Amino acid sequence: METEIAGSCWQCGAELGRFDYGRENNCLGCGKPTRVCRNCRWYDPARSHQCQEPIAEPVLDKTRPNYCEFFEATFRNGTAQPDTAGALRRAAEDLFK
Repeated sequence: METEIAGSCWQCGAELGRFDYGRENNCLGCGKPTRVCRNCRWYDPARSHQCQEPIAEPVLDKTRPNYCEFFEATFRNGTAQPDTAGALRRAAEDLFK
């Protein structure tokens, strides 16, 4: 049975399956924790508290495991990372054509 890839490690880019994101799990490639803000789809360094979720409790260290209920794995370093910024820009430009 093949492992379904859910994301990639924030540190080394190794592929992670959906069961690799437990609070106590570490990346097999670099040993860093996997259930951290830096691996979450809501992580945004440009936002207040570096999170797109406005009701999430602030987490000070984005590289340590936490209990945030909004955590969702994301493709951050892998080749399958969605081009959301480019897609949003194209959608905005299409509005003014």
